[in-house]
Amino acid sequence: MNHAAKDDGMAELMQQMHPQTFLQQIQRHGSSGTTAEPNSTPVPMLMTMKGSWMLMFHANVFIDDTQQTSERGGDKLFSTNWLMPMAERRLGPGQLTVRTMFSLEPATVTGRRYPLLFQQGETAFGVPIADGQHPHDFFMEFAALYDWKLGERTLLSFYAAPVGDPALGPTAYPHRTSAAENPVGALGHHQEDSTHIADDVVTVGLAQGIVRVEASGFHGREPNEHRWEIQQGAIDSWSTRLTVQPGKDWSGQYSYARIASPEQLFPTENQERMTASVMYNRPLQAGNWASTVLWGRTRGLEDNGKENSYLLESSLRFAERNHVWTRLENAGRSNELLNGENPLPAGFEEEPLTHVQAYTFGYDRDFDVIPHLASAIGAQVTAYGVGKPLQGSYGTDPVGLNFFVRLRPFSGRDR
Repeated sequence: MNHAAKDDGMAELMQQMHPQTFLQQIQRHGSSGTTAEPNSTPVPMLMTMKGSWMLMFHANVFIDDTQQTSERGGDKLFSTNWLMPMAERRLGPGQLTVRTMFSLEPATVTGRRYPLLFQQGETAFGVPIADGQHPHDFFMEFAALYDWKLGERTLLSFYAAPVGDPALGPTAYPHRTSAAENPVGALGHHQEDSTHIADDVVTVGLAQGIVRVEASGFHGREPNEHRWEIQQGAIDSWSTRLTVQPGKDWSGQYSYARIASPEQLFPTENQERMTASVMYNRPLQAGNWASTVLWGRTRGLEDNGKENSYLLESSLRFAERNHVWTRLENAGRSNELLNGENPLPAGFEEEPLTHVQAYTFGYDRDFDVIPHLASAIGAQVTAYGVGKPLQGSYGTDPVGLNFFVRLRPFSGRDR
């Protein structure tokens, strides 16, 4: 590469760090998989140039103490976390991005779960996880992405990952800016974005102006309790997604998928999933305001059982170092939750049971003890609305509290 071309390539890579167009936002690859948040969304990271490569490092780490009321609640000290190194460079007519993502949660979340009232949808060691959220895999993503600009407003993109995120749903909750200060998972995770860790993912996408269409093939079975491994399998599921970015502060998506045998305890059941979401981001003089509205729906293809979950979350950073946020949910729950963490009875058939509401509010403040490391101390409280079929097990007004320390690398003003 001659010096002029090399300089042009570096200038283009630098410009993508603060994208002005949808195509630049796609090429930044600052979210999970090939998802897109609004162009104006900040992406906290450390960044440097090494020859023709731009090297970046993203991370978000919580050390969390949770305490919950109700006979089904629990208390625990644990850490949720992810670490994402990535590198980009010009290669041939396009841009190559290589990205890995790791989580130490298999070590920092003991017993293959942390307490989260009313959560369901995973298994460990042959029984359901009830009122708990599973840890992420150590290998959250190994991916190569190639973006080929066919014209001024046209971009053809390819994504290949032994473990990664297919074109299904919005940016997953650990990576959404609107959820960046919340240390725990969303109750609607398994209707909305649980495929953000999937095996053997291939995706192709075509963007024109403010619109992108994508299609993915992937292995549908969700990870089991062996969280240190990459659990590969045949490509047996597919998804498609339409994303629209009508302005620098807005992003919307609709996605549809057919997933083969996602649940370990119900291996013969296949699933249809639909999601729709709108994200809004507004940069402020000394902060940022990010919000997401999200709907997710699953339908069993054999029994036609449907579950819907709805989410509204918003996070406001103000006066540079202060954050307040909320997450409001209405999540469908099945009769499996009544069984607790016991082996399922012979002949058990999972059916929709009721909805649960969760109302979360939190605050934290950064104390920059180490340069380029946003270190916060914070807390959040969650109150629940309990559907009548569950009140005998949970009571009518359980509450959860979280006290935490959060660590996140950053440079510049993008915290």
